[in-house]
Amino acid sequence: MNHAQSTDSLVLRVAGRPVGRYVTRPELAPRFSPRPYLHPVTTLAGTAVTELSPVDHTHHLGVGVAVPDVEGHNFWGGRTYVRDQGPTELANHGAQRHAGFQLRDPDGFVEELRWVAAGGELLRERRTVAVTELTDSAWALDFTFSLTNTTTHSLSIGSPATNGRPGAAYGGFFWRARKEAQAPRVFTADTEGEEAVHGAPADWLALVGAGWTLVFAGATGTTRRDPWFVRTAEYPGVGSSLAHTERLPIPPAETVVRRLVTVVADGTLGRSEAAALVRKAVSP
Repeated sequence: MNHAQSTDSLVLRVAGRPVGRYVTRPELAPRFSPRPYLHPVTTLAGTAVTELSPVDHTHHLGVGVAVPDVEGHNFWGGRTYVRDQGPTELANHGAQRHAGFQLRDPDGFVEELRWVAAGGELLRERRTVAVTELTDSAWALDFTFSLTNTTTHSLSIGSPATNGRPGAAYGGFFWRARKEAQAPRVFTADTEGEEAVHGAPADWLALVGAGWTLVFAGATGTTRRDPWFVRTAEYPGVGSSLAHTERLPIPPAETVVRRLVTVVADGTLGRSEAAALVRKAVSP
């Protein structure tokens, strides 16, 4: 990777083919919790597998890191779930600000970000993203984020679930997939269906649409312990939950690290094919 100056977007390429655009400084209203994102992300054949600001959830922004509650500040966008009150429009939105690239290349980058809310920095993030070819019809997106508490006091990450809304433990790495006429199929190595896979940890999870498959895998032991947040019926989205049943504390100067690898494949993969591609994509 080469040192380079920051621009507002960059294109990631696998074997010369563009597979994703990364937007570093999107022009978004504060209520969207402005943050860098990947969109469109495509298969090697060119099928788009992300959505940006879809009608059903206008604050869903392709692929990125989104957290609904960092010490009460909303880095997810949209309304905030308030205990005993429900989803509420609050002026509590934060922003993830691109601070610069350490490294940039067609096959990946290392980026520094500042998580800012109410005029001050709460977290500093280092984001490392790399793309690799797996086969002539599949590639992998390797996405690591490290969040460091830069304040002098302890912070904690929460979710609507930890604030009283059962089953809504979203927050962390999140992929808003392409909405189609039919809901996508979802399965893990040993279970199938939204109800079965949502809220449970699994080494990998596959989302299968019309002619495309995404296989999400935790690439570290800590990441694999985080349960999956899955939606297929209402909309297609997959996330890895940082705060499933309890808030996640980050003491001053401490860092939380998660690494997700996503296989992006043309065609509809079965269990054995998905598992084989994950083994190839996730280095031990």
